[in-house]
Amino acid sequence: MKLPLHSFVIALHVIAFFVSRASAQAPGGRLYDYYPPIEPFRTGHLKVSDLHEIYYEISGNPLGKPVIVLHGGPGGGSYPSLRRYHDPQLYQIVLFDQRGAGRSRPAGELRENTTDDLVADIEKLRKELKFDKMQVFGGSWGSTLALAYTQKHPDRVSALVLRGVFLATRREIDHLYHGGVAEYFPEVHEKLKAVIPQPDRLNYPQQLLDLLKGTDSDKRDRVARAWAGYETKIAALSVSDREVEAILDNSDCLNFSLLKNYYMANGCFLKEGELLRGAAGLSGIPTVIVHGRYDMVSTPRTARELHQAIPGSRLVMVESAGHSGGELLMRSALIEAVQSLDGSRAGDDR
Repeated sequence: MKLPLHSFVIALHVIAFFVSRASAQAPGGRLYDYYPPIEPFRTGHLKVSDLHEIYYEISGNPLGKPVIVLHGGPGGGSYPSLRRYHDPQLYQIVLFDQRGAGRSRPAGELRENTTDDLVADIEKLRKELKFDKMQVFGGSWGSTLALAYTQKHPDRVSALVLRGVFLATRREIDHLYHGGVAEYFPEVHEKLKAVIPQPDRLNYPQQLLDLLKGTDSDKRDRVARAWAGYETKIAALSVSDREVEAILDNSDCLNFSLLKNYYMANGCFLKEGELLRGAAGLSGIPTVIVHGRYDMVSTPRTARELHQAIPGSRLVMVESAGHSGGELLMRSALIEAVQSLDGSRAGDDR
């Protein structure tokens, strides 16, 4: 039985844990680990359009400070370890699955599915939960969505924590698909190119999307596996080919690959440079940007550009870390970032 994508992501994080545990040096010399596992005290589906219902869950303290956690992808879905970056005694922790992803309905639906739609869904969920303001915490594509939401609703955001920043520019998409990653993972990129019908045409997201929307189920599954394998390999600081294959053998990669390439083929439905141009308007919102030095999905250059564009922001460059939020040094830095914003020292008592 194939596992949903959030289980696929959990497996990657487990691998990252054991790899990074071997030699851990946290920023500032302090090392934090996940808060203990918790279960939601409320779950549900919120109808956000005639077509879409989004799954959401709330855990932690029902009277705590609100934080909404935005998963990556697009199409990644939420998973239990995303509840564990915040002190459950201090925070009311909200996760939700974006349109078409995870437990949201209908699964894999591309209609009425754009960045503006997802931003509107966050605002609808905020109103449903009656939050005045909330911390927004997002990694990878979640950072993209966090910035898009905050730029539209700055008065509703108390603080921002961003990991593995992705601004959805042409430069970043080209890096991911068309050769930047290949400088470091040449054989991995060649495996992806092997499923591209016209590899000389640098529109890989569109070509992959066309294949994933096709009627040949065997070809769809092969392409979905190729894309998921590519992302899995380049996201972790160290993961073996055997481990990647084991994860893919037990995962349903189709919806993730479909949604991811749909967004990338459409420039994530953002104007070129839009999020960086709007970053200056976030002045006054406490912002911490956490980025892996060896992030191959979203390069450190992007994180630094965003930091320089947001007055008063703090950039934490995590040495010996890649893109995955599940690597020990990365999650330690993220937990420290949250504590720096709320003034807590919750890590001392765990």
